[in-house]
Amino acid sequence: MEPVQNEKVRLEIWLDSRVNVWHLGLYMVFLYLWNQNNRQNPITISRRRVMKLARFKSTATYHKCIKELIAFGYIDYDPTYNYYRGTKVFLKRR
Repeated sequence: MEPVQNEKVRLEIWLDSRVNVWHLGLYMVFLYLWNQNNRQNPITISRRRVMKLARFKSTATYHKCIKELIAFGYIDYDPTYNYYRGTKVFLKRR
């Protein structure tokens, strides 16, 4: 799994017809966190923080968008149910 390293990959999501505004918002939050992590994969997230940053009110919408971003090939997602460990998200090249 190769990390996201160039503008082409980030631009590609904007041109994908399957992607809607909710996917874009969530992906932009992941890019923000990835930049804060010195552009290193994986990023460690908490659902609450990501939902707040992406302005999601519904966990159902959050999980649906995560599932679809995985299916579209933009991220890999390694969930954990331990609050202190955090969930790992890998931004991928397509």
